[in-house]
Parts: sequence; structure tokens; C-alpha cells
Amino acid sequence: MAQAVITTSKLRVVFQVGMDDDGKPLLKAKTFSNIQKSATPDQLLQAAQAIIGLSSDTLSNIERVDNSDLLA
Repeated sequence: MAQAVITTSKLRVVFQVGMDDDGKPLLKAKTFSNIQKSATPDQLLQAAQAIIGLSSDTLSNIERVDNSDLLA
């Protein structure tokens, strides 16, 4: 049975910075690397809220991006 072992975690905060000519939102993402693999969702949300407070753009999404190695 294969196992997935998390190797890296990143925090990605996506902002809406405007609208295009067709009325679709324009998005801009900021990614923060070297997030501790053991960070809880509450801890990541707290960090993201601090980052959001420094921006004048509208929040679109907060994401956790984990990369894993698959082991047989």
C-alpha cells in the first residue's frame, strides 16, 4: 500500500484586484513558502488574516498547498 509523506507546505492568499473587460475578476496570488508541515488550519488562517490586513485588495481565497512524496 502506498503512503504519501508531506515534504513541503505553502500558504497561498488570492486577491481580487479588479475586473477585466468581460466583467470577470482579475486575481493575484501571493505564495508563502517554508510553512511548517505541522501548522494547523487555525494557525494558517490567523497568519493569512494578518497578511490580508496589510493589503487593500479584496480577498478571494486562502489555500494550503502541500507537496508529497509517494512511497511504495
